[in-house]
Amino acid sequence: MHSELNRYPGGNVASRWTIDEFPWLDRDLTGTPEARVIVDNDFAGDPDDLYHVVHHLLTPSVDTPLLVASHLAVGDRWDPSGHSAANAATVLGKTLELMGLDPADRVVTGSEVALTDRTTPQDTPAARAIIDEAMRKSDTPLYYAAGGGLTDLASAYLLEPRIADRLTLVWIGGPEYAGHAFPPDGKLDPEYNLNIDVTAAQVLFNDSTMPIWQVPRNMYRQCLVSDTELRRRVKTKGPLGEHLYQALREVALATGLLRSETYALGDQPLILLTGLQSFFQPDTTSSDYEVLPAPLVQDSGRFVPTHTGRAIRVYTRIDVRLMFEDMFLRLDEFAEWLYSDTRP
Repeated sequence: MHSELNRYPGGNVASRWTIDEFPWLDRDLTGTPEARVIVDNDFAGDPDDLYHVVHHLLTPSVDTPLLVASHLAVGDRWDPSGHSAANAATVLGKTLELMGLDPADRVVTGSEVALTDRTTPQDTPAARAIIDEAMRKSDTPLYYAAGGGLTDLASAYLLEPRIADRLTLVWIGGPEYAGHAFPPDGKLDPEYNLNIDVTAAQVLFNDSTMPIWQVPRNMYRQCLVSDTELRRRVKTKGPLGEHLYQALREVALATGLLRSETYALGDQPLILLTGLQSFFQPDTTSSDYEVLPAPLVQDSGRFVPTHTGRAIRVYTRIDVRLMFEDMFLRLDEFAEWLYSDTRP
């Protein structure tokens, strides 16, 4: 293990770069991006979002116009401060710094609070930035990759409903669908990400026509990696890898689950579904989904089946092999360049 770590002597970042540039790759590997992706996550919460954002930013098939740092639920155990969006921006900034990355003006801080009703937006710079990107003239499809709550996107929609026709929401969240999976024992109800802002989910699922690709709880819970994989294939990748690994170890220490052998990197499908689509007729062909009527989202957060809801994608199988192998190998390739004193 020590010999692996010594591949990066001193662990100093030898290179700096900017988002949407990939100087460690040959030019013929970084052609025209096939999608624009706005990343929205509660980076002050579960550190699985850090793995996703690193993987995302190392993937040249997508442009990343915005990184939205969003809030957690009131009193959330990860960060009950009431300033979780601002803290999320700080956590994200530390990770970007370890990547040697200059984020320029891509990081925006979202609302610190959820919607108060289904017609009143939280009018923030983040919501305005989302609108600007959605309304920008471009032939490249736009995805909104959300791994937490939906406050900022719902606010943007309430401020400018036309964005519903100009982007697709890819969301990690929501409970199991009846007849497809059973909820876990000791489940959190409402589902964790839904609970951050139930009203925002009502706006997007029930009041808008925005296309939705949903990865519900039973799917994101299948995105497991072993501690052995993380120790051998993440921790060994210089200070960035150490940072990612220790973020999960701190969770183990805080919860007392030191003997657990796995962790769910449940936000990872966001990059699989947007940045790892098929070469011909681009789509999420390595994963499976069903087209279902959008459920009625009750004030309690319960999803009620209905035959009248508009059609949405609900994923029923995630290609974890492609998703995680790509993550591990991109991190390895990037670390070789980032910590090298000699670059092509």
